[in-house]
Amino acid sequence: MIICSTPARSLTVPPGTVHDISKQNGFCVDMHTKDATAAGETADRLHLVAAWREATVFTDAERAALALAEVGTRLADTHQGVSDETWAQAREHFDDDQLAALIGQIALINAANRMNVIVRNPAGSYRAGMFDAVTD
Repeated sequence: MIICSTPARSLTVPPGTVHDISKQNGFCVDMHTKDATAAGETADRLHLVAAWREATVFTDAERAALALAEVGTRLADTHQGVSDETWAQAREHFDDDQLAALIGQIALINAANRMNVIVRNPAGSYRAGMFDAVTD
């Protein structure tokens, strides 16, 4: 899905955030893991996204982005939306443009995840940069 890849390349947000949002759908996990690896992301950081709260490999800014992504992705778990604490952490590390980019990325990748689930798009067939020509 092109929508999965476009925000990741065009917005300045932590790369681990994309992987965290994507982990709810196999195709997007496949895509973003391969793209992040091709861009130089380490295997340790990619593997530790699932345990980002306990991992020592993420900066405070990345943790703030991951927290916002988690709350924005797991809407059923947080019926009152983003907590004041999570929002304050994000505001501490990101300016208005960066926050707008992060929120847009969270929303777009969540939409792509749901589309991939609906159409049963399988994981494993993605090649790093596969959609580059379409999105450039």
